[in-house]
Order: sequence, then structure tokens, then C-alpha cells
Amino acid sequence: MAGQTYSPDLVRGSPNTHYDTEEKLRYELAKTITLTPELYERLFLSPKTEVAGDLRSRFGNPTPVGVLGFTVAVTPLACAFMGWQGSGGLGVATSTVGIFFGGMLLIFAGIGEFLLGNTFPMVVFFGYGAHFFAYSTTFVPAFNAVGFFNPDGSGTGSPGTSNQTSMFLASYGFYLIAMCLLSFIFLLGSLRVNVVFVLIFAFAATGFGLGSGAFFHLSRGNVVIGTKLATGTGACFFAAGVLGFYFLLAMIIAIMELPIPDLPVFDLSTTIKPKERGMIKDTVRNNQLSGS
Repeated sequence: MAGQTYSPDLVRGSPNTHYDTEEKLRYELAKTITLTPELYERLFLSPKTEVAGDLRSRFGNPTPVGVLGFTVAVTPLACAFMGWQGSGGLGVATSTVGIFFGGMLLIFAGIGEFLLGNTFPMVVFFGYGAHFFAYSTTFVPAFNAVGFFNPDGSGTGSPGTSNQTSMFLASYGFYLIAMCLLSFIFLLGSLRVNVVFVLIFAFAATGFGLGSGAFFHLSRGNVVIGTKLATGTGACFFAAGVLGFYFLLAMIIAIMELPIPDLPVFDLSTTIKPKERGMIKDTVRNNQLSGS
């Protein structure tokens, strides 16, 4: 599972080494463990990089928090888009779930990844955290995002008494296109992480694309096509949520060292090699010249 190099003094004890509790011993052992690339990416969602300091051994791993927040927030939203058990309303009923699980936890996880020097998961968590905040607060009356387009024209700034719902849907559809493009960029970045992560972004990008189509068709009165596209959006988001729960379980098994087989996430770090940048080549060349 992990390449572990233990200090004999730590394991057997020495005249100068004494541990009062098992927890202290486990802490000292943890500082001597070298994670394999596969296990590191399973826990941190990014290829291992050298960073200054020892924050990774001092602080907890923020990655499961981000995965947890995304998964819990997107799953009920997906069910609402699919209309299960009479649900609907664009997921307005779970807006607070999106704010606290999807928004707050993802932002906190992004800050944690920033402190640990994990750039890619930091960007992902900040990006999706901002999305859940933006989407959920759209339906908060204080922001007047929906109230502006009230069908009866009573919203502040409404140009008249005509139904403005179509204008809101058409305008919001462009935001979903932007999220589709962002998710596709994340998909490209995840090609060096693992297959589960790739599939999550693939379903997310597809879901946002279908969502934009649903909003555009509904804005034009094409209810049948718009509803089918919205159902497809929910199906894609639900698949992403299921994969999120699977990935969270895989991380919990690895973190807690449970005596059960690890769930496969199909690591890609050793399959897709990193590109050597010019700076790295120059550094290697300079080291070779200085050593000769």
C-alpha cells in the first residue's frame, strides 16, 4: 500500500526513546512513512510535489472534506433535476445544503489545500465552492436574482408586467456554459490523478452542458425538450455524486487503515507521465555540470 521506512529506534525503542502512549508512537512513525505516488494521489488528489515545511504531517488532510461537501451537495440537487418522488424546482429546497456543504466545506477544503501546496485540488475546490455559493444564493430573496424577473413585473427593475421568466432562464444558461468549460479544463487536469476523478469531471461537464441546453429550450417554451435535458442534467450530476461517495469511501479506508481491501480508483500518475519543462531541464543540466 505504501512504501514505509521505519526507524529501528522508533519501533523497538532505545535508551533515549520513550513514548507514554500508543498515539505518540503512531505520530512518530507517521513522520517516517513515505507514501507511494498511488497512495498520495488517492489521499490528496494531485501528484506529489516537494514543498517546504512539514504542514502535511502537522495538519489534517482537507481533501476528504472537499469531496464530502461536493458529494452531499450535488446528490439531492441531481434528484431534484430528475424529479424523483415529486421533487423539482431547480433544487431550491436544498439551497442551504448547497451553501453550507457545497460552498462552505469546499472553500475550507480549498484553503487547506492552499496551505499544503496542492495547487490542482485547491483550484477545483475553490471553483466548485464558488459555484455552489453562486447557484444557491441565486434563489435567496435578498440577492434579488430571481425577483428581478418576477412574472408579474413586481421585481425591482422589471421592465414591465410581461413574463420575464424566459429572460432569466436564457441569461442563466450562459453561466452553465462557463461551468461546462471549467469542468472540462478540470477534466484535462485530472488525467494525471485517477480514473474516478476523471469520470466525476466528465459527468459534471456533461451535466452543465445539458443544463445550459435545458435552460435555453425552456426559455423558448420548448418544455418537452427542456425537461428531457434537465433530466439528463440530473442523471449526470447523480452519477458524479455516486462516484463522489465511492471516492470518499476509498479515502476513508486508506486514511483509517481499515482491515478491508482498498477500493480501486485506478491511478493514472504512472500511466500519463509529466511533461519536462524547460526550467526542469535547465536545473538538471546545471546539476550535472556542477557535479562534473
